[in-house]
Amino acid sequence: MKTMHKLRSYQFLFEELVKRDFKKKYKRTVLGVAWSVLSPLLMLLVMKLVFTHFFGKSIPHYTIYLFCGNLIFSYFGEATKEGMNSLMGNAKIFTKANVPKYLFLLSKNVQTFLNFLITLVVFFIFCAFDHIVFTWRFLLLLYPACLLLLFNIGVGLVLSALFVFFRDIQYLWSVFTRLLMYMSAIFYSIETYPEHVQNLFLLNPIYLFIRYFRKIVIEAAIPSAWFHLLMLADVAVVAGLGCWMYKKYNTRFLYYV
Repeated sequence: MKTMHKLRSYQFLFEELVKRDFKKKYKRTVLGVAWSVLSPLLMLLVMKLVFTHFFGKSIPHYTIYLFCGNLIFSYFGEATKEGMNSLMGNAKIFTKANVPKYLFLLSKNVQTFLNFLITLVVFFIFCAFDHIVFTWRFLLLLYPACLLLLFNIGVGLVLSALFVFFRDIQYLWSVFTRLLMYMSAIFYSIETYPEHVQNLFLLNPIYLFIRYFRKIVIEAAIPSAWFHLLMLADVAVVAGLGCWMYKKYNTRFLYYV
């Protein structure tokens, strides 16, 4: 309640930050907002050309399968990368004015979430062309979408706090996300692996989000209750850690920026 009251108090600033971040991202670009769609589509095209020969023949609706993975991971990668620099990029503001520092992170996440929603519309268009049957189950995609937003905020809280104290985190995160991409089964299926190996993928929160989307869209099935709880637990742990770090180091940020 206290956080919501603060957000309402700084509503104008928050809205201006979102507008600024959105305009800044596409400043001096010819295609502007269209890049939020073209970027994942170009990546999808490259991955389809490279991996269809190896995996496409054994995976139904392989284009949609790829799109699910690329859509989720691209959003995660962009949101966390932007979130990591949210404090350092706005140091001139919060060192001169007493404003909640998490506002800068939230504005970045709203901007990237809007890009995600635009790409999601294109994803549904691809589903229609690939003869995917739209059912009421598609409404359940709100669950992983909202949880992914909260998860990205949590990761962003952690990364932005660490980035203030350790600039090397940007390079380590770049390497980690590259490794995470290969561990998220974006372009391959884990069905051929032994059961104990498949269970290891459940330790990867990003794979859970990707799997949820594929389960609903491609398989027309609803994940189990424990799958929902596992996703919720991952989000709660990461978001809780991020909030704790911001609360603990709130005043120390000023001395390191």
